[in-house]
Amino acid sequence: MTARVSIQTADFDLSAEVASLRLQDKGVGAVCSFIGTVRDRNDGQAVSEMELEHYPGMTEKAIEAMVDEAFKRFDILGARVIHRVGVLQPLDQIVLVVVSSAHRGQSFQACEFLMDYLKTQAPFWKKEQTPEGARWVDARVSDDAALARWGIQAGNA
Repeated sequence: MTARVSIQTADFDLSAEVASLRLQDKGVGAVCSFIGTVRDRNDGQAVSEMELEHYPGMTEKAIEAMVDEAFKRFDILGARVIHRVGVLQPLDQIVLVVVSSAHRGQSFQACEFLMDYLKTQAPFWKKEQTPEGARWVDARVSDDAALARWGIQAGNA
């Protein structure tokens, strides 16, 4: 069985990940996925590369807890989160969330729930290379409205 959460330097294959999730349950009627990619700009500045770091063990545990929460909140059959770390270039895939369920609505909601968590609460550290040099930026986008939609207060996930 494939792990629910992977933090890795290697790229991922959407088709393989969806196929793996679908194979786990013949009751799957819907699969929703989200792929995030590295942009060439952030806060109005050009970005030539990005380096993402994490604390091994802590990051996986935090994301696993949110996957557990997704299973409690939504009628889903499976979930898979892959987040890449290391040095990444614009257009590289950086994050994948795939959720399966019997019906589409639960998959869409759980996928969005997990992405809102990843963008606002997951413990990653990000350094961007810009024309002015390297800069550390908060890898967590503060979006209290996204969290409030799920009944979560910033910093309490």
